[in-house]
Amino acid sequence: MDALSMLLENVHLCETKYYSLKGSGDWSYSITKKDTILFYLVMSGSFCINVDEASRKAYAGDMIMIPNAHRHVCYALDYNGDNAQPLDDTLSNCEEHLIELNNTGFNNTDFNTVSEPNSCLILIECKYDKELIRPLLSALPMILPEHEDQPESRFEILEVGIKLLRLESEHERMGKTAVINHWASIMMIECLRTYIESLPEADDSWLKALKDPYLAKALAVMHDSPNQNWTIHKLAEVAGMSRSSFAQRFKDVVGIPPLTYLIDYRLRLASRYLRLQQNSISRISELVGYASDSTFSQAFKRVYGVSPKVYRQQYQKELAV
Repeated sequence: MDALSMLLENVHLCETKYYSLKGSGDWSYSITKKDTILFYLVMSGSFCINVDEASRKAYAGDMIMIPNAHRHVCYALDYNGDNAQPLDDTLSNCEEHLIELNNTGFNNTDFNTVSEPNSCLILIECKYDKELIRPLLSALPMILPEHEDQPESRFEILEVGIKLLRLESEHERMGKTAVINHWASIMMIECLRTYIESLPEADDSWLKALKDPYLAKALAVMHDSPNQNWTIHKLAEVAGMSRSSFAQRFKDVVGIPPLTYLIDYRLRLASRYLRLQQNSISRISELVGYASDSTFSQAFKRVYGVSPKVYRQQYQKELAV
């Protein structure tokens, strides 16, 4: 299995919601979401999107991913988002997945009144496991793709995805939520691999390691078998390099030594297992490659500030609130 597939093996999008937005006139809005990945599928027309200092235009056939934004603004082409009103409450109260955008505001009750829309969009929002996906999101730009002139921004998967969403929204079938969550994950993978494939050699993103013919092999086995007793020597053998060359190359590209990366992944994976509450702490210790519970507990506490037991208890209390 390739390195990106292994990197995303335990990354799952969840609580996916989707909305059809139709804009007419000089429309604009803002959305403020924490710990949420957002996608825009542009069915027709065009619009502008601003995320912090990043900005771009999107056109029919584009798929846009906002990986890690707290707030963003969207508005009609040749307009501006200076007076954008929050759309968050409208999204929360939208039961039909349909929202009209116009000069005066938003409407999710009389969708058929909109005339000659200049933009038809599908907005998709997803939650995710913050710990497991944190390093990946931190390496991504505010908007994917970054520029509207990139031919990669037009995805063949768009048409298929729209058909699937329509089918799932029209019928209440078993597994509906799982289907939509999995499809959102496919969209994320499509955006990620297109971005990684287009990274220039001079780029300083650690994601370049995923397409490095040597480092990708080592990353894949670390994610595939984090419980194995990996050493620099063993990882160098997998990569097909000498020990010193591998260690230096990994640190230069990824930014940290190989075993530091492995420890970080093991503990992030352990935090996920603790939150899932499906295994004992002793079993989790084995799953992430620690020889004893005490060694695991000490390593976990150094990073998270509390023992695995306390971490699990705190999470249980948060769920109960």
